[in-house]
Amino acid sequence: MPTQRDPSTTEYAVLGILAEAPSHGFAIARHFRPDGDLGRVLTVRRPLVYRALDRLVEAGYAEPASTEPGDSGPQRVVLRATPAGRRRVRAWLGAPVVHVRDLRIEFLVKLTLLRRSGRSTERLVARQREALEGTFAALDGPDPDDHVDLWRRHTAAGAASFLEALGRRGPGG
Repeated sequence: MPTQRDPSTTEYAVLGILAEAPSHGFAIARHFRPDGDLGRVLTVRRPLVYRALDRLVEAGYAEPASTEPGDSGPQRVVLRATPAGRRRVRAWLGAPVVHVRDLRIEFLVKLTLLRRSGRSTERLVARQREALEGTFAALDGPDPDDHVDLWRRHTAAGAASFLEALGRRGPGG
């Protein structure tokens, strides 16, 4: 029976790869190595990729599609995104993050997955700028005395500049 828990960022990233094409855990894990396209943003070790796959299957977002011989071990189970999984990851990819701190991983994962699939990032970037508009508007005024507030202000200013630069780049981000 599918669970009602929201997938984690790692689970969404794995589901995003499955939504592109059926694959097995070993191949998916390569994308999350430090030198991988997604690993540059979010490094995930192979056991956690397999755990994410198990959770996606349990939630009804992925399902076995076939098996293929392993290089030197057991058969590999090739998984694919279900229609519900495709809908779920598509909605997630279009939704802005809530906090500036979530730009560093979740937002960058979304941009990476959109670019991998050849889709425009323009709408997500615009929605993200709108979602953080209030945070960015609060940047005016003198620097706060508190070191945490000072860090937050400068991080938000950097995030605003980053999103503005992405917006200037156009559809490919």
